[in-house]
Amino acid sequence: MAKSERKRALRGRAGRMKGGRGSGRASSGSVRLWGRHAVEAALTNPLRNHRKLWATREGIETLDGDLPPDFPIEYAEPADLGRLVARDAPHQGLVLECAQLENVFLDEVIGDAPSGPLVVLDQVTDPHNVGAILRSAAAFGAAAIVTQDRHAPPESGVVAKSASGALETVPWVRVVNLARAMEDMAEAGYWRIGLTGAAEETLGNALPAGPIALVLGAEGDGMRSNVEGHCDALAKLPISSSIESLNVSNAAAIALYAVATRNS
Repeated sequence: MAKSERKRALRGRAGRMKGGRGSGRASSGSVRLWGRHAVEAALTNPLRNHRKLWATREGIETLDGDLPPDFPIEYAEPADLGRLVARDAPHQGLVLECAQLENVFLDEVIGDAPSGPLVVLDQVTDPHNVGAILRSAAAFGAAAIVTQDRHAPPESGVVAKSASGALETVPWVRVVNLARAMEDMAEAGYWRIGLTGAAEETLGNALPAGPIALVLGAEGDGMRSNVEGHCDALAKLPISSSIESLNVSNAAAIALYAVATRNS
């Protein structure tokens, strides 16, 4: 079926948003995603259990690919969609309610043949930063990001929008004890490098040839002492002295680039 024909068929099956208002809340165990990239990535993710799509007709036109023939779609005006999501969220005419992703465990991503660097986040709580780091992780082939169960944002529309689709492709491992997880990384052959402006060595000089786990702490506080103590090396980015530090998502992107190009 051609794209235009498929969308005409979807219009015929879609309902209308009753009363033009939504609850503004997702049901238990669900997450609401918004924005074209986040919604489209979730729709094409076979690991997602999709529940309902609210959309403007213009929003539907921006989607690529096929949807299941009986996919539940409800049309609405942009202002109505705004009531379903966070205040002033840029929904771009698309709001998807779906089940949260299944848990991913560390041993599933480190395995016997590491495929890319790990990004370990120690108490990075801003969902915009975590989303941006997911996006960089996808761009530079990271194997996963690793956070604590606590002191990390939940899966959310804000994370997904900031990740621009990467929430669906980069495994997000949540662990109870970050230091213990770093011990498991070492046993699997990862060299754990903590990024801190207090280090003497630059990241480029600290990179070995094998698998890497990049460890970044929260802005301001940085890594906790126990997490820093589980690093094999500490390194800094060679930034100008006129700037005290970088945003953690910017630092992660630069560090991932350094890992990706270390042999070039």
